[in-house]
Amino acid sequence: MTQRIEDYALIGDRESCALVGLNGSIDWLCWPRFDSDACLAALLGTRNNGCWRIWPADENYRVSRRYRPDTLILETTFETDKGKATIIDFMARRNGHPELIRMIQGLEGQVAFKLDLALRFGYGAVTPWLARTDGGAHRAIAGPDMVILRTPVGMTGDGWLLQSDFTVSAGETTPFTLTWAPSHEPMPAATSPRKALADTEQFWRHWMNQAAVDGPWAEAVKRSLITLKALTHAPTGGVVAAATTSLPEKIGGPRNWDYRYCWIRDATLTLLALMNAGYYDEAQAWRDWLLRAVAGSPADMQIMYGVAGERRLNEWEADWLPGYENSKPVRIGNAASTQFQLDVYGELADSLHQARRGGLTGNEAAWTVERALTDHVARVWQNPDDGIWEDRSDRKHYTFSKVMAWVTLDRAVQAVEHYGLPGDAERYRAVRETIREDVMANGYDAERNSFVRSYGSKSVDASLLLLAELGFVAADDPRYIGTVDAIERDLLHGGFVHRYDTGEIDDGLNTTEGAFLVCTFWLVDAYVMIGRLDDAKALFERLLSIRNDLGLLAEEYDPVDGRQVGNFPQAFSHIGLINSAFNLTRAIGKNGHPLERT
Repeated sequence: MTQRIEDYALIGDRESCALVGLNGSIDWLCWPRFDSDACLAALLGTRNNGCWRIWPADENYRVSRRYRPDTLILETTFETDKGKATIIDFMARRNGHPELIRMIQGLEGQVAFKLDLALRFGYGAVTPWLARTDGGAHRAIAGPDMVILRTPVGMTGDGWLLQSDFTVSAGETTPFTLTWAPSHEPMPAATSPRKALADTEQFWRHWMNQAAVDGPWAEAVKRSLITLKALTHAPTGGVVAAATTSLPEKIGGPRNWDYRYCWIRDATLTLLALMNAGYYDEAQAWRDWLLRAVAGSPADMQIMYGVAGERRLNEWEADWLPGYENSKPVRIGNAASTQFQLDVYGELADSLHQARRGGLTGNEAAWTVERALTDHVARVWQNPDDGIWEDRSDRKHYTFSKVMAWVTLDRAVQAVEHYGLPGDAERYRAVRETIREDVMANGYDAERNSFVRSYGSKSVDASLLLLAELGFVAADDPRYIGTVDAIERDLLHGGFVHRYDTGEIDDGLNTTEGAFLVCTFWLVDAYVMIGRLDDAKALFERLLSIRNDLGLLAEEYDPVDGRQVGNFPQAFSHIGLINSAFNLTRAIGKNGHPLERT
């Protein structure tokens, strides 16, 4: 039976991750990377597409769960009439091969458990060959993949499913270790689950001890930071947008995208979230990842890349998967990677600007890359583009895209004038002013007293909430305040902000979606900037209230059905939470706030 998106928890090893349901079932696991084929894909299908469930034999059980404080170690506690036991789920820090470990710890009396493990490679399409090794492990092989299960518990198998019935008594701990390796290599040596647990807990606690976080929302910020860290690819520093693909933005609809890649759109806000929390090493790794990913001709710059900077993210459909709650199609890859989005040049320029402001260690390539991008934008800014939200309709002159072109030139001016970097500040300034005049003439509607989504449009877009933060207009400018008012009237529904009006605007899909959570955090920040602190606090608390019991957020929220929708957990939502918490805390404490990016 399908679980709600918010019924899932995230575990991971900073190179891959898994989703664990409230019922004790792991329904999503991609190995060996975030964007690798899933070997457990029941999240987008059925048990036959791969899952690993451990649950009490007594159906009348009670369940609760938590993360161990300041860690990504999940504890799910099942209580029956005869006893209580906890499943400890985590992914060990890598020592050559990824490992997912489940330890069932008896707390009171006895609890009888059932176990099903159905491994399915290739996103649930390939049933592996199962065999028992001489050492007692169970090995599954198909094509390039090999997965080994080690446990002292007796298992039975019928060729496609491993099963077991076992009992755990108070004081006992029963371990299960699942390990991936390339099928052509020897089986990895067994590891100690207890040692792996201690090592994993120590790692996360040590990392969290470095956080510069306080204030009334410190715990929410810390959980979001752990989530962001878990979605960061440790070897490269790339931050994936989410752990999943194709979780629908509207249940039953076609807005199902693969988010296991790294978006340039998220660059600056990710950098600010990390630096605000004191994680400068991670911020620098992200900055350096950005520079490596976009290296080459500015004309070839993409809006997203693979975790190591890969450019080919060809989109295709896994038509054997019915989709989450029958939301089809299930997409692998992302065709938006080939779009032309003018805004990403500004995002990259701004992230490099914020890195300089924040005092990150210099990178010799940074200014060379930025100058090339600036020259390119000066040539192409007048072209229509696909927009920040990756519309799959005709290109338009999006106001936000033009503003981000302005940002590109503005940050170049500041680089020369404030940081002494070589460049033609006079030319940059002239182009910057030309762009500004164009936006004011075509992207602002005097009758509505609001900036608009695209030239000639009467509609608004949530991205316009960022105009004051970017320094394009002052927060007290009546045109900005009018824009915030228009967004409240047109896009704030059920207490949450939509990206744009999908009923009014043709984005190539002709279906509705949920409210976009990071946009609602942007409204919190807008309230802070224009001095509406009570409204900012109330909206922020509303956003906190829809997190799941573990503090996790998806991409969107459906206020009508009262449930999270979209890919999960979503880095951009948690980045919005982190930055809004810092902005609110500083504003309420009258210590100023780092909202304006200039």
